[in-house]
Amino acid sequence: MRKSSALFLLATFIPSFAWAAPRAHGAASGQIPAVALATLQKINPERIRAHVRFLSHDLLEGRGTGQRGGDIAAEYIATQFALYGLKPAGDNGTYLQKVPMVGITPEPQTTFSLVPARGDARNLTVLDDYVAYDQTQQPQSDVDADIVFVGYGIEAPEYKWDDYKNTDVRGKILLMLVNEPPSNDVNFFKGKALTYYGRWTYKYEEAARKGAVGVILIHQTEMASYPWEVVRNSNSGEKSFLKLDDTPKLKVASWVQTTIARQIATSSGLDLDKMMADARSREFRPVTLPVKLKAHMVSKIRPFESNNVIAMLPGNDRKMKDEAVLYTAHYDHLGYRPDMPGDNIYNGANDNATGCGILLEEARVFAESPSRPRRSILFASVTAEEQGLLGSEYLGKHPPVPAGKITLDLNYDDVPPLGAPEEVEVAGAERTTFYPAVQGLAKTFRLTIRPDARPEAGHYYRSDHFSLARVGIPAFSVNEGNKFKGHDAAWGLQQAEEYTSKHYHQPSDEYHPSMDFTGDAAMARFGFALGWEAATQPKLVSWQKGDEFEAARLKSSGN
Repeated sequence: MRKSSALFLLATFIPSFAWAAPRAHGAASGQIPAVALATLQKINPERIRAHVRFLSHDLLEGRGTGQRGGDIAAEYIATQFALYGLKPAGDNGTYLQKVPMVGITPEPQTTFSLVPARGDARNLTVLDDYVAYDQTQQPQSDVDADIVFVGYGIEAPEYKWDDYKNTDVRGKILLMLVNEPPSNDVNFFKGKALTYYGRWTYKYEEAARKGAVGVILIHQTEMASYPWEVVRNSNSGEKSFLKLDDTPKLKVASWVQTTIARQIATSSGLDLDKMMADARSREFRPVTLPVKLKAHMVSKIRPFESNNVIAMLPGNDRKMKDEAVLYTAHYDHLGYRPDMPGDNIYNGANDNATGCGILLEEARVFAESPSRPRRSILFASVTAEEQGLLGSEYLGKHPPVPAGKITLDLNYDDVPPLGAPEEVEVAGAERTTFYPAVQGLAKTFRLTIRPDARPEAGHYYRSDHFSLARVGIPAFSVNEGNKFKGHDAAWGLQQAEEYTSKHYHQPSDEYHPSMDFTGDAAMARFGFALGWEAATQPKLVSWQKGDEFEAARLKSSGN
């Protein structure tokens, strides 16, 4: 939507909404205590609607990280927590946890050229051909380096896979594929399911650890699971980073269109399709190309602080109240682009005003419950998810309760308002000891657990629960599946595909009065029951033995 000059008005909440309660008795692990059952019935889809409408309003200008609209969203959420009577769990007795950040904006003086050993240099056009950021947080960096094709850029000893083969890549630019080697074998990169090795964040991190000065990722829609427009919109204008720490950073963190990668291959006398096919073999070895990247990176550097918003409902058990269940949802989106004509606000109604609306409604009913669970309940609406899970990363490193004492994180991200769901997706829950309770409660709520509809997209590694998992906290997101009342699963899949292709990270992700928040309320009730159960179980939740996050859990617990 275009920016509006309308008055700053909050939506009016309407009376409570009648709904069909879950069965009073399910499987042994799916029974809901009477007090919890009575409380979760107060969850109101129209209250969720009101939050979504406000948070995605033009006046908040897309809730950009480090932008005025993002700060307004944080203050709005903090105000709701205060109205509910929840205890502040941020810095210095406030609801806000300051997250030190740096905004980096590539300047027009930046140049990005491919220089073959023979022939003329090719100057690339930003946004059309490539996107790039300088992670070193310096105003200027110069790069003149050989390009080395390193396949998928993965070193994974547990899968007997090494794309680097001890090649010295210090000072080089690494050309690589997104995703990971394709497989149907669940014992090899988890088959069709994407692991963290396939995420672009891992590829940047690993290249930097090995001393490379830059990475060029080759974009393909079918491999990345999203079109170039998503890459362009997510990597244009100011991009935020956590304030520089002692980890290695890249001078050039970039993506290019497939057509550009094909030109790099052709100018090297190679065929890109064959290079990509060769990369699928364990025998692949890095290939130094007769092409250099010559880049002059000029960046505007803006130090600033953003905020996570954190509140607590103390538990009622003298010994267990120092432990907690955590609910998370990011409030940021992509902000607005004053230099862009037409609709220049990325309102982020689905992504992720919906998750915030659910979190706030859960916080309200928890606070109003006549009885509290044994463990404490934490509510955290985090910043800078769209910038690379930065707010949740900071929260994981600076939790208000030690990570080893947080039994579970339940995250909400982009819960489409499409009507009454008959399925739930909880990808990652099966990796925890809490899964039997999830199964029992899903049965109680008459929800079929649907496996991740697109495991190849690596959704588990693309939302804030992942940041908490990395520090050992058992964590997963709660969302609807594809089957909705009155529709078949194909209809739900069609809605998801249409949203991804036409609205995801686009200005058209807007609030509409026709949205049906029945499903969002259902996910709130289900999540409320999950959290109550986790807060009352005698033992802390853990990861299944052998899971990739088990070691972090043991470390955080002092074992």
